[in-house]
Amino acid sequence: MRVDFDPQAMDTKSFYRLLTAVVVPRPIAWVSTVSVRSVANLAPHSFFSVACVSPPVVQFTSVGRKDSLRNIEATGQFVVNLAPEHLFEQVNATATDFPHGVSEFDEVGIAREPSRLVKPPRVAASPVALECELHSTVLLGDSTVVFGRVVYAAVSDAVLVDGHPDVRKLRPLTRLGKDEWGTMGEILEISRIPFEDWPKS
Repeated sequence: MRVDFDPQAMDTKSFYRLLTAVVVPRPIAWVSTVSVRSVANLAPHSFFSVACVSPPVVQFTSVGRKDSLRNIEATGQFVVNLAPEHLFEQVNATATDFPHGVSEFDEVGIAREPSRLVKPPRVAASPVALECELHSTVLLGDSTVVFGRVVYAAVSDAVLVDGHPDVRKLRPLTRLGKDEWGTMGEILEISRIPFEDWPKS
């Protein structure tokens, strides 16, 4: 037996809470930007994924018109920092609705470091930074999907194994439903089965 939830019959917030409880876990784009007045902004966005391989493009969704989106539209640049488990409280704190013009880096006490090719700073303690140039945006109802072309990637050597990022060392946070967050649990490994190896009936 299933319980039916009709988005046409429910208020937006209630169905949003349902969606974010079942579309889990969601990786977090910890997005750093700068305003035209050079104020550095930092905010977590949990609607985040890879959009394209060639050219390399990542995407995140801004629900509403937040400072991250405004800054990206104005400057055309942003950085996606990986949100690691050991910075759990700081990541959550940067989601606070600080007034426009206030830097989350400063308010939360997060150290920054310069990026290589874009103006927004990186989170110094994050093991991964993807420096992005704005590719395009798509407006969908109350939200805007932001596509960024990755122009530079910086990965801490502490999380590399044989030159490749190891998820056990990255320890990424994920978002779940309500106020729940996820950490790395059991990791399963399995190879894809080539068609030529598929058992014949």
